[in-house]
Amino acid sequence: MTTTEAQIVKVLSEEGNMRKAAERLFLSQPALSQRLQSIEKDWGAQLFLRSQKGLTPTPAGELVIQYAIDTISKKEEIYEMIQSLNSKVHGTLKIACASIVGHTWLPKVLKDFMTQYPEAKISLITGWSSEIVKSLYEGEAHVGIVRGHTDWKGSKIHLFRDTLYLVDKEIKEIDEVFETDRPFIQFKSDSNYYQEIQQWWQRHFKSNPRRQITVDQIETCKQMALNGIGYAILPSITLSGHEDVNTIPLTNNEEEFELTRDTWLIGYESSFELRQVAAFVDLVKKHAECLYDYSNSAEEKK
Repeated sequence: MTTTEAQIVKVLSEEGNMRKAAERLFLSQPALSQRLQSIEKDWGAQLFLRSQKGLTPTPAGELVIQYAIDTISKKEEIYEMIQSLNSKVHGTLKIACASIVGHTWLPKVLKDFMTQYPEAKISLITGWSSEIVKSLYEGEAHVGIVRGHTDWKGSKIHLFRDTLYLVDKEIKEIDEVFETDRPFIQFKSDSNYYQEIQQWWQRHFKSNPRRQITVDQIETCKQMALNGIGYAILPSITLSGHEDVNTIPLTNNEEEFELTRDTWLIGYESSFELRQVAAFVDLVKKHAECLYDYSNSAEEKK
């Protein structure tokens, strides 16, 4: 089956209608009908049942449709590999990124990438780190940007480390959390991050917060804390250092080291060989090296 024939079968299955499929393929209905008959002859089986309601795939047709889809997908993959041999950066860059990084740091990187490589396209998926890893396993992304500890056996590049802070309008010391009636505001996150916070809390306090509010987005959590509704624990990547709030680094009581959160770039070595991916990786590294270190600013304030 040629890729043109594969495209015909794919469009027919998507439209389920000879007229609409002919319009998409820029063919006349008689010409499309003749092409379909020729394809069915080559396979030795009827692929679609024709009726007034449209086209319905036969069992044999369902097999050939999937084969057609796989053929087209494989061609696109090979095309990207060929493009990687050229001097210019072409193709689609598929990124899966942890939401918090996608909302704060990544847009600046993508702006530079699009300026430097206007002929490349970008596909971006955001979600929890566990979802990012799943996207890589399933081939939905070339590279992933994840937070915290991730069990990844492929290529793994450390980008940056930010500190976790208790953020509040009034509280200046950690122990003051039990002197306030305002709630502890938390945002939904992957189990790894939530577990870190819970473990830190249990090491420092003998009971749960008096009142709690859970929101679905970290930006909502941040804005509620900045407006004095309650206190929150936020990573420094979400803070510019100019907010009118107290920022108290979370530390381990036993060793007095600051609690931090790492950000990693992960992917398969084969994806890193694609020209658009290699260009993105280089740019990400440069941005990570220049990342504003909020923890230093916090120390200067003291």
